[in-house]
Amino acid sequence: MASLLPSSFAPLLELIDDLPNLSGHESEVQSTIQSDAAVFLPTTTVKLESVKATFAIALHMHQPTIPAGTNGALISNLQQMFEHPYDGDNHNAGTFAWCYSRMGDFIPELVAQGCNPRVMLDYSGNLLWGLRQMGRGDVLDNLKRVTCDRTYQPYVEWLGTMWGHAVVPSTPIPDIKLHIQAWQHHFAAIFGWEALARVKGFSPPEMHLPNHPDTLFAFIQALKDCGYRWLMVQEHSVETLTGQPLENRHLPHRLIARNSHGETVSITALIKTQGSDTKLVGQMQPYYEAKTLSRQTIAGVSIPPIVTQIGDGENGGVMMNEFPSAFMRTWHEAANNPDVVGVNGTEYLELIEAAGCNAETYPTCQAIAQHLIWQRVDPAAATPELVEGAITELTQTQPSFHMDGASWTNSLSWVKGYENVLTPMNQLSALFHQKFDSQPPEITQSANYRQALLYNLVLQTSCFRYWGQGAWTDYAQEIYRRGQELLKE
Repeated sequence: MASLLPSSFAPLLELIDDLPNLSGHESEVQSTIQSDAAVFLPTTTVKLESVKATFAIALHMHQPTIPAGTNGALISNLQQMFEHPYDGDNHNAGTFAWCYSRMGDFIPELVAQGCNPRVMLDYSGNLLWGLRQMGRGDVLDNLKRVTCDRTYQPYVEWLGTMWGHAVVPSTPIPDIKLHIQAWQHHFAAIFGWEALARVKGFSPPEMHLPNHPDTLFAFIQALKDCGYRWLMVQEHSVETLTGQPLENRHLPHRLIARNSHGETVSITALIKTQGSDTKLVGQMQPYYEAKTLSRQTIAGVSIPPIVTQIGDGENGGVMMNEFPSAFMRTWHEAANNPDVVGVNGTEYLELIEAAGCNAETYPTCQAIAQHLIWQRVDPAAATPELVEGAITELTQTQPSFHMDGASWTNSLSWVKGYENVLTPMNQLSALFHQKFDSQPPEITQSANYRQALLYNLVLQTSCFRYWGQGAWTDYAQEIYRRGQELLKE
């Protein structure tokens, strides 16, 4: 795997002044992530030509950072759970910590038993920092075992994400790339440059895909600038270019983003199918669905389809109690079923492209409801004024139309009713960029920048809206107050 690295760099410090390492080494990160070398192809044992269908699962892990420590210090919500075990469901803290660590045990055990397991891991930056803060280096060390030991690298794929678990559609556009880069910095500091070079897929928090043309364009462009080859998207958050539901949800798609100036950018998308996420992952449903599928064709190339699912890796009784036995049992069964095999996302795409597929020929899709805009605005003559005019008209005439994006739950808005979080969030972002955007690039190495960046990213964490008004919005107000003080000093 060393061939993935264009050059070798000195290891990064994981913490600087007790803060996570989120910035200051942008050139080294950029050099590392731009490698186009194959990640899984040199080691995979999957023989694509004999496979009828494939399946992939991803585990999403997150704990927010909250101002609830001694003297209001920033700590992990997991630490808060341990320190207050009789509040709510905080008694689950120990189980949560085990869930964050257990893939470091499950994968080696299955490999030793002759199985060929696969799993994709999506951990927020908040969680990774929180584990170190609270002295749970044992969890990180267990994850390092399956991340850095070449014996287990073929079985585990890390997915990049937004460092502060920010939902993309309501994140200030200049901060989208900051979250992406901060996660890459932090990940490299924990797991090393070689591990970062292998991170090619991206998992957006809450599976939330923006559908405003300019936000989606900025998001996809940032992903490509940061070296990502593919993105996982929720089935109902996208549509065909004519506004229809996807016809081939088990094939990779080319997600096209067009902005209000008519510029386009695209990225490969793997489609997470609809359903109860933790239950489907917890019971390893993707394997059983894949058993019902047969090979399909893209541009004359016959390939096995892929069933893709992601769910919380720790949350709920199914994931805590049922998932371990289902996970182990499935890989033992799959070891005796050569027709259906487990893969990781990058592995699958490398395999089908080695078989003759080309990303430019994948079925196309766009974010949900965009066809309504492009029906009214000629993309070749698009202007911001025309696009905003179309959005205004659609908002007034079609009650179901909105530009809030779509996530893995349609019952929750990340915007409506949260002005007391969104307004400070946008204000702090504006202050941050007003102070630092005109500074030379070396400013990202300064303590002032790192502190301000941390507060800016932490404030954008989705939990301050997900859990409703009350304590969580109060946390957001306090983080905003401190971030504002930092930036005004």
